[in-house]
Amino acid sequence: MAEGLNPAFDAALLARIEDASLNASAPPQQLWMDGWLVRFSPGKARRARSVNAVAAGRLPLAAKLEAGAAVFRDAGLPMVVRITPFSQPPTLDAELAARGWGIEGETTVKVLADLAATPSPPPLPPGVTVERLAAAEYARQVGHWRGSDPQAIAAHEERLRLSPVPYEGFVLKQRGRPLACGQFARQGDVVGLYDVFTAEAARGHGLAHLLCAQLLQRARGQGAVTAYLQVESDNAPARALYRRLGFVAGYGYCYRTPPVS
Repeated sequence: MAEGLNPAFDAALLARIEDASLNASAPPQQLWMDGWLVRFSPGKARRARSVNAVAAGRLPLAAKLEAGAAVFRDAGLPMVVRITPFSQPPTLDAELAARGWGIEGETTVKVLADLAATPSPPPLPPGVTVERLAAAEYARQVGHWRGSDPQAIAAHEERLRLSPVPYEGFVLKQRGRPLACGQFARQGDVVGLYDVFTAEAARGHGLAHLLCAQLLQRARGQGAVTAYLQVESDNAPARALYRRLGFVAGYGYCYRTPPVS
């Protein structure tokens, strides 16, 4: 079950963050279906190939599950429903659990409420640069490090290039060698960090922390006030990194998948 809203934050702010994250992850392959935002991108990110139940709708759940399953089947993808504290109706998670749907990908949305209160990042060490990458270059770089297949890389590039909330992707290099990458998507005064990744051979040296601090400073310079990111519950190193940067859990979400027939 997804974590509820953290009462330390204004619920309206967390709702804005959820809206911003939906806009930032919008693929061209999506449609509206009786209160459901159905996304079916062939990429790796589950947030771009799942159902978001943003309104209750009028049809019974059984009918919507059948219609949604047809969309995913035609796209050659497994059906997935994303469950958040904002999902409608509020009983959706319990109804899917009662039908035998399992849980995957438990994730925490972490929030840094006031970027102005965070210290400025230290200067980059000698030989270290942070350079901007175009969407195609970014998708290829992070996809290479992740071992993504060509279809997933192409879908990632397409989503970045066509996103209604423009992404800015960056790579950290040490003496010209790319070692870490990260990007942000800013909607007004809310900015999300996405796809932060360090090459396996370069981990454990604080490069992701250095890069994230640089990205947050750049976003703040563009007018961002609040930052958010999404991290899976079992990713202990990433959770420790974001805690050091000052991020605090805002709410959680998970994915429901149908039982194997």
